[in-house]
Amino acid sequence: MSLYHRPANLHEALDGLAAAPAVIAAGCTDLFPATERPALDGPVLDITGIAALRGIDTTDDGWRIGATTTWADIAGADLSPGFDMLKQAAREVGSTQIQNAGTIAGNLCNASPAADGVPPLLALDATVELAASTGTRQLPLSDFITGPRATALQPGELLTAVHIPRAAGQGASRFLKLGARKYLVISIAMVAARIVARDGRATQVALAIGACGPVATRLAAVERALIGLPLADLADAIDARAVAAALSPIDDMRGDAAYRRHAAVALLRRAVGLAVEDLQ
Repeated sequence: MSLYHRPANLHEALDGLAAAPAVIAAGCTDLFPATERPALDGPVLDITGIAALRGIDTTDDGWRIGATTTWADIAGADLSPGFDMLKQAAREVGSTQIQNAGTIAGNLCNASPAADGVPPLLALDATVELAASTGTRQLPLSDFITGPRATALQPGELLTAVHIPRAAGQGASRFLKLGARKYLVISIAMVAARIVARDGRATQVALAIGACGPVATRLAAVERALIGLPLADLADAIDARAVAAALSPIDDMRGDAAYRRHAAVALLRRAVGLAVEDLQ
């Protein structure tokens, strides 16, 4: 592979990765700032020329979001209400310029604990499609991000798409984040909530929190406790102790661990309340 390679199709890209490791370039909004040298190390494989990797398609099972689909693409897409939280997060990813360049795969592969796209994708039951020259596999997003800046990508693999099951498009959803300023915020805490209801009671609840641990997390125990409750009681029924038990926040310059736990509970209750309003 040359020092810079921009293939026109996925087959060419995967063959190149099989032949030699390379730095994957998509939106590059995190790649270049994280580089502490005048140039990137090693060969660069630019996947932005592969048209098949960009766009949102409806499938028999749900939706497929291509790897190089930008946050601006997602924010402007015509999608079911269950996706509202992902579209809201898309509008919070940096500046307008970042949203126009940054990609969904880049956000996931960067694996920042404060990545805006991860909590709503977790609440959408997302899986990632990983391709190599030897074949393709799918992995739940919860298993793909394994730690800060760490993923389950194997040598020679490329994240090619994110899949959302049809059932996850149901209901109403909200995304909220807290930061030290109004714009261009790195989160102190962020939450995503999706609620499905029938006859005034919750039938499905999906809750996820980011920036409060090494990886964003679904709150399975909290979700189970809310199933079957009247919508009017849902936000107040969120158990702060159960939420805190699922988190492992750090102390840093943006906030200490205790503040992050408190903020996460407050944001979660607010997001659930707003989703409930959208259902009524």
